[in-house]
Amino acid sequence: MAVTTDATGTDVRDVVHALRDAVRGSVDDSSRRRAEYSTDASNYRVVPQVVVFPRDTDDVLAALSVARETGTPLTSRGGGTSVAGNAVGTGIVLDFSRHVNRVLEIDPEARTARVEPGVVMSHLQRAAAPHGLRFGPDPSTQARATLGGMIGNNACGPRAVAFGRTADNVVDLDVVDGTGRRFTARAGAGALDAVPGLDALVRAHLDVVRTELGRFRRQVSGYSLEHLTPENGTDLAKMLVGTEGTLVTVLGATVNLVPVPSAPVLVVLGYPDMPTAADAVPALLAHAPLAIEGMDSRLVDVVRRVKGAAAVPDLPPGGGWLMCEVGGPTLDDALATARALAADAGTAAVGIFPPGPDAAAMWRIREDGAGLGGRTPSGAQAWPGFEDSAVPPERLGAYLRELEALMADHRVDGLAYGHFGDGCLHLRLDVPLTRSGDPLRAFMEDAAALVARHGGSLSGEHGDGRARSELLPVMYSPRTIELFGAVKDLFDPRDLLNPGVLVRPRPLDADLRRPAARPLPAASGFSFAHDGGDMTTAVHRCVGVGKCRADNSAAGGFMCPSYLATKDEKDSTRGRARVLQEMANGSLVSRGWSSPEVHEALDLCLSCKACSSDCPAGVDMAQYKAEVLHRTYRRRLRPVNHYALGWLPRWARLVTGVPGLAAVANAVLGIRPVAKAVLALGGMDTRRRMVRFAPVPFRAWARRAGRRSGDVRVVGRDDAARVTLPADADATTAATPRPPVLLWTDSFSDTLAPSVAHAAVAVLRDAGYEVLVPDHDACCGLTWISTGQLEGARHQLEHLLEVLGPFAVNGIPIVGLEPSCTAVLRSDLVDLLPDDPRAVAVQRETRTLAELLTAPAPIGPGDRWQVPDLSDVTAVVQPHCHHYSVMTWTADRRLLTEAGAQFSALAGCCGLAGNFGMEKGHYDVSVAVAENALLPALRAAAPGDVYLADGYSCRTQAEQLADVQGVHLAELLASRLGRGASEG
Repeated sequence: MAVTTDATGTDVRDVVHALRDAVRGSVDDSSRRRAEYSTDASNYRVVPQVVVFPRDTDDVLAALSVARETGTPLTSRGGGTSVAGNAVGTGIVLDFSRHVNRVLEIDPEARTARVEPGVVMSHLQRAAAPHGLRFGPDPSTQARATLGGMIGNNACGPRAVAFGRTADNVVDLDVVDGTGRRFTARAGAGALDAVPGLDALVRAHLDVVRTELGRFRRQVSGYSLEHLTPENGTDLAKMLVGTEGTLVTVLGATVNLVPVPSAPVLVVLGYPDMPTAADAVPALLAHAPLAIEGMDSRLVDVVRRVKGAAAVPDLPPGGGWLMCEVGGPTLDDALATARALAADAGTAAVGIFPPGPDAAAMWRIREDGAGLGGRTPSGAQAWPGFEDSAVPPERLGAYLRELEALMADHRVDGLAYGHFGDGCLHLRLDVPLTRSGDPLRAFMEDAAALVARHGGSLSGEHGDGRARSELLPVMYSPRTIELFGAVKDLFDPRDLLNPGVLVRPRPLDADLRRPAARPLPAASGFSFAHDGGDMTTAVHRCVGVGKCRADNSAAGGFMCPSYLATKDEKDSTRGRARVLQEMANGSLVSRGWSSPEVHEALDLCLSCKACSSDCPAGVDMAQYKAEVLHRTYRRRLRPVNHYALGWLPRWARLVTGVPGLAAVANAVLGIRPVAKAVLALGGMDTRRRMVRFAPVPFRAWARRAGRRSGDVRVVGRDDAARVTLPADADATTAATPRPPVLLWTDSFSDTLAPSVAHAAVAVLRDAGYEVLVPDHDACCGLTWISTGQLEGARHQLEHLLEVLGPFAVNGIPIVGLEPSCTAVLRSDLVDLLPDDPRAVAVQRETRTLAELLTAPAPIGPGDRWQVPDLSDVTAVVQPHCHHYSVMTWTADRRLLTEAGAQFSALAGCCGLAGNFGMEKGHYDVSVAVAENALLPALRAAAPGDVYLADGYSCRTQAEQLADVQGVHLAELLASRLGRGASEG
């Protein structure tokens, strides 16, 4: 057996054993874990030897000791959102975010906080908020970025205009350097004595420190040695901020807090283009804004395209905008400042947004910039590397014009945004990286020279990392570069702390992830049409911004339920994407589709599709999981649950297709020992209960009683061309025939929950529609998709198109009842059958019940129908994940509001997620996910409150875990028919 050694010749196994002996926390050298930590939010792939999760400061000290004793490089890591390759390394990666993450103290009188390095920025903000305080800098990744990472990179964020950089807000740091010296870095006389030789070194180089460093606030590149001069307070703590883990490891920090602005007002200013917007910045700074952010109109167009027009407030006209936030003691004061600022803005295109949903929506767009900017307007992948340049604000307009010309010369494009008040620009570019890093190097070298000509900094807040450290000589004189090296040698003479960054850097085109990934062309599964027919391109949508590691529920987000339950990178969307990227690379994860690492990473993915909506880069892990299962088991024996649950519609049709058999099956499976045996044989958790089959499926009722009563008309494909549609809204009156709608009863609504379909008939007829029911079953193949049986799913969908296609082609609205099935028709259908025009027609015509009832006439009922009065209803609402992610829940919210209902809509998955929560090995995580939102809400509900859930699995989860019966929207509306419209 070959012995693996590191660059120093040390046996890696000895390092791992030493760590396990010394550290109480987890020490993981598995290939899957190393894959998850092989990159951050950058372009770089650097596989570590081992990942350590210290439980406390003692564990950190022990790991550092092992690193020194064995000569193993060590890299500190927080949220892993560094975009320059600052948080990857070849040796030990130390993840502080899992355990070393406490807010130790808030001192309201001193306005300070003591924190551990792994604390997430937003957690500190929540701890300080009751005291009316906050930490000033607020990067867009604050919901997952850690204070340690912010200290490492000198993070800033939008409001650094008012509150300064992280360095400006640090009081002292508890640190250990590369020699093992532990000291408190602070300011004042004797501060430099902690590192012998540092004071003399600085004094010998005061000329270059004073002339080349600290020239403007966003000059973050290199070591910020200007803080060590006497006139700047000899502040070692501030100097260590931004050193990217190359000089010290941070164990703790004391930081300053600032008062929370009481009434911030957002002013949006429109300009013809981004350089013109930048020209206006210097005049606006005189009004002491809290933030001045620039945003390309094309980035907003991406938001409209991805999330719908409702996601963007009405904005003033322009090709580029400035988002200026101002504050004041009162709202009136802030509004007065806003009007004064607008008067000096040099544009008549002005929008003023007081605190509220529109202002919040604009900030959400800005916060998602890193992910949204990961694609150009044409849909091409855009990469970081030159995403963080900064120039003095008065030079920003001229710099942008020259940068645009440079981009044109290199034939690259990107969506610009950034902290224009500080002269900082964020820009990801579609540099072709699939084959080599040569185009990246060519652009970066020319761009660095441009930045230097404008007196700027290669990095304005993200640090230099592996992306820009090699280019520091373009900014600085040889003497300053030598000074940086001398500083490094004082703190870390053996180059153990984050080597390859800042000093003796790796080449900027070394270790690139994308050129090393092999194509994974579409075969017999999904087409990946949006990614050039290549799954490798699809999984590289993940650029590592890490929104999947944040709790987004307060803003209505659903991603990522498994990570929220386990807090393990393995169970985040990003962690899974990294393992899939390593599968495409093939060197670490080497067994292709059947690699154990891949299946471990995907095991706890609920296939909720929340990432397809919430991830700003558009990662769809549910689709990737289905593709992996398809490629792994195609034409092979599958796990038994794939047959038991993946073929559930088939079993349900068999059971309900024989009169009386459903009653027998329900009685037998109601015997608990029998049910447990069946569950075990089917690969399911025996703590679950079996489904109950409908004694009379809906379509069987429709063919007999429904047709006789005239409530529905059963139609075949040949009837589609003979169905009459209203010509316009005026035609839909009481004197004209009812407009037709095709009620598509999926397998769940037909064989397991026909009461939903019956209720939908009543509501649709009350709304004035003629209800058509197909004469053949039409399964969407959902359960085949979720278990990766994609050829079987395609077969089901081809049959569905035979049944529904003729109606869709003729423009007849199709109403779906089960959200997950409806979502298949709105998303997966066209990806599995991209060349069938009927698929596009079905996608276009398929609607949820709420979408139909709230649509404008003639599709919607218009004035001929009023929603029933629900003013006496208080409801806990669980939107289905696929409903939220694919269709959005906007129409349902509108309908319930118009009906006068009082409701609380939960954000997050119920935890059952179709087959996921039924499968053996998933029960505990399923329950933990339910505890994120669903179960606490049900426990808090008052007697008589309604649990509203359109998803069959959402109702099943509540019934099995909380003994609460849920109702579908159709059932709720049907129960109130005849009671009149709400006046509320």
